[in-house]
Order: sequence, then structure tokens, then C-alpha cells
Amino acid sequence: MPALVLLGAQWGDEGKGKATDLLGGSVDYVVRYQGGNNAGHTVVVGDQKYALHLLPSGILTPECTPVIGNGVVVDPSVLFSELNGLNERGVDTSKLLISGNAHIITPYNVTVDKVTERFLGKRKIGTTGRGIGPTYADKINRVGIRVQDLYDESILTQKVEASLDIKNQMLTKLYNRRAIAIEQVVEELLSYADRLKPYVADTVLILNKALDDDKVVLFEGGQGTLLDIDHGTYPFVTSSNPTAGGACTGAGVGPTKISRVIGILKAYTTRVGSGPFPTELFDADGDALRRIGGERGVTTGRDRRCGWFDAVIARYATRVNGLTDFFLTKLDVLTGWEEIPVCVAYEIDGKRVEELPYSQSDFHHAKPIYETLPGWSEDITKAKTFADLPKNAQAYVKALEEMSGAPISAIGVGPGRTETIEINSFI
Repeated sequence: MPALVLLGAQWGDEGKGKATDLLGGSVDYVVRYQGGNNAGHTVVVGDQKYALHLLPSGILTPECTPVIGNGVVVDPSVLFSELNGLNERGVDTSKLLISGNAHIITPYNVTVDKVTERFLGKRKIGTTGRGIGPTYADKINRVGIRVQDLYDESILTQKVEASLDIKNQMLTKLYNRRAIAIEQVVEELLSYADRLKPYVADTVLILNKALDDDKVVLFEGGQGTLLDIDHGTYPFVTSSNPTAGGACTGAGVGPTKISRVIGILKAYTTRVGSGPFPTELFDADGDALRRIGGERGVTTGRDRRCGWFDAVIARYATRVNGLTDFFLTKLDVLTGWEEIPVCVAYEIDGKRVEELPYSQSDFHHAKPIYETLPGWSEDITKAKTFADLPKNAQAYVKALEEMSGAPISAIGVGPGRTETIEINSFI
């Protein structure tokens, strides 16, 4: 039962798409298990660049079946737009499977997301405004719309009516907005039903049977560990569980079937949106990391906040996910620095702290304690083995591995599909 979980070990944007795509030719299924179109993956294949938001990265690999699990929230208009874009570029998307239990992002979820975020002002969370949070809230409040509801107009109408009963009062009385018509929402949602139907399946049954038949299944998380609703830097988090446990609930596979958990780490650290970020740089080094690394959000288009590698966060990710391996990405971006600082601990109220503080206030006031490692100037993008790397680059990788608590089994040395050094096979 070779089931692998691949997830972000920082705040997201670590390069999960590249890692998933690299493994795509060796796996039978690639499964998105949480999040929605607030996640973005960039995959470079030859001279072609693909920006994926909702679809599993494995959709670019003909050999595997891409799956959108029950834990994902789906905006049908975004889904079809993304499918159309891939089809126009010659990518076969016919094998896609979508769980009938996945929840639908409705037009009113998007409206509520944008209105409430604007209302928060300086206290805003920094959401993408795509309706993700309100859709998960509806799911928990048991008024959510699932994919399967599109095939029973009576149930769909009842659920939309129940959800809008409170939302319309909030929109009109609190935010001075117009009420949303129930009939209009139902009509729009029903318009997606026929095109969605060929993809809809009992994905829980399919995936468990696949594992019983010794198929290789890769579970792909969106966002990252520090954006997890339970284990992230709350409240500046997403509305689902990108951590390894989320793969079980978001895909319907038991934990005893997971054989390996791979964390994706950038060789430095980035973050999009609001919230604490101890190693964030506001100087020329931060600007250089942003420029050289092309640090702009795939989904949002926002510049990413950049900082040095944070080993405290990496150790935390190892612990809460039970990581067995790391995939270190974007090592090439650090080429050219004479010295590279690495955060090994925090100073909080004058005390050295080597593990992530559970207190939100403490983490907000954490100051990084750095150790400096020697850099390198040689071009590493053509390296095929670990021995091909400059000695200082090798030492940097080994130091990060020792600090982070799990072996680094692969290293990204460039954006392309082939620009990866594989130290230990993931399968």
C-alpha cells in the first residue's frame, strides 16, 4: 500500500507542484485533499509553464489519474476555466475524478468573503477573497452545498435557501448590500451539473481499492503546515488542514495506509498575506530573494514576503506531520551570497527558545537567532548528483537536514522538471 503524502512544511508556496509533478510518472493517482483555488502551483515542463490553482499537479502526467477529494472546496467556474486552459494547450484532462462529497463554492460564499474581509480593515486576515473560508464555514454549519446536490434540484434549493436565510440578513442589515436571490443561485449552480457529471465519482471507494491493489497514491496538500487551521499561526491561516492528518479526512483513507510523508521546504522562507514571520527581511537581501526567486503568488499575484531559512518552523513541521523526508526546493536562488544566515532559535522576552511557541503572542514577538553559513557562487542548475554541488552548498543542505529533523531526499536546483537532484527515492 504505497500511499504518500506530500505537503508544504512552511507557509505554502514551497514548490509542491514541482515535487508532485516529478513523482507523477511513478504514481497511479494524485489526490488534492484540502483547500480550493486559493492554492497555486507552478509546474515547468520543458519550455512550458503551467499555473494550477484547483487541479492536482498530476493532471500534467498522462500516466496518472488526478483526483479532487472530498476535503476540497470547488468553484465550478474556476474548475472549468482551468480545464479549458489545459485542453487548449493539448493536455488531456478526461481522467479527472471529483468526489461527490466535495463542497461547492457558491457565488454568495465569494461575496461574503470579500465583504467581511473589507469590513475587518486593519484586522483583516489576508484571504484571497475567493470564498474558501465561508464555504468551509457552511460545511461545518451543515448548510453547505456538495457536488452531489447539483443532481437533486429539490435538495439544492432547500440548502441554498437555508444558507441564504441568515446571510441575506447579514448582507442587507450589517453590510448595506443587496440580498442575493435564491432562484438565481440555484440556476447558476444547476448550469454546471451536466459538465461536471462525467468527473463525479465515489473517490473514497476508488482510492481505497487502488491501495488494496498495490497502486501508488500520492496525496497533495495545498498551502502549508503553518497555514493549517489547527496547527498554523492562527488566525492568519487557511480554513482547512494542509497537514498530514488532513489527507486522511480529506480523501477518506485511513492513517494505517500512509507509508511516507514528504515535506516541501524552500531553501529560504516566504509567506503571502498577514501574520507573524520572524525571519522576514525588509532590506536588499529580501528584495533579492524576491526578485531572483520570482516570489509572486501564483493565485493572488501578490509579492511574497521573504526571509532566511527558519529551522524552528522546519522542526515543528517534522513533528506535527510525522515527516519521513524533505524535498528542498530553490537552492539555486541562494547562489551568489557570501554568507547565508539560518534561524536556529528565537529570542522571546530575553530567553532563547528552540521550539515553536504555542502562544500566539510569544510567536508574534519572536526574534530570530541566526547562525551564518558560508555561501557559494558557482552555478548549480546543471547539477545531477549531490556530489556535483559546491562544497559550501553541500554543507548548507547537510546543516538544514540536521536542524530540521528529517532527511533531505531531493533538492531542487532550478525551476524545470529535470532540475532536481534525487538523493533517496520516494517510492
